[in-house]
Amino acid sequence: MKEKAIKHFKEGYSCSESVVQAAIDKGYAPKELLSVATPFCGGMGIRCLCGAVAGSQIIIGSMFGKNEERDGKKARALAKQFNEKFAEKYKVNCCKVLSAGYEFSSPERREHCCSMVEDCSILLEELLKENLVKA
Repeated sequence: MKEKAIKHFKEGYSCSESVVQAAIDKGYAPKELLSVATPFCGGMGIRCLCGAVAGSQIIIGSMFGKNEERDGKKARALAKQFNEKFAEKYKVNCCKVLSAGYEFSSPERREHCCSMVEDCSILLEELLKENLVKA
């Protein structure tokens, strides 16, 4: 999934779209979910939550979230677990903090964010593989 997420990001997809599209490519989510990820790039336009984290959470919710058969508790637990693992490396999940020192529309910031897209796709796939086996 990592290679696909990075490829999509370098092709111009946003951070959130790159993670979601990579999950779609791997068969974890339906293609219709890509449009849901669009508003989450750049911290939802206000540079709050990292878009790569948000994209990962979209996939977690789509696979384990509340529906007719599930109560959503698994999604909430996995969301927390994902955030904790991300924080082990980055300390925060705020786009503004993570990209401090970079002009938002600069190629340098985009290159910097590529590492978060990569790490989120790795964390997400590990989490999914572990929990799909247990499902």
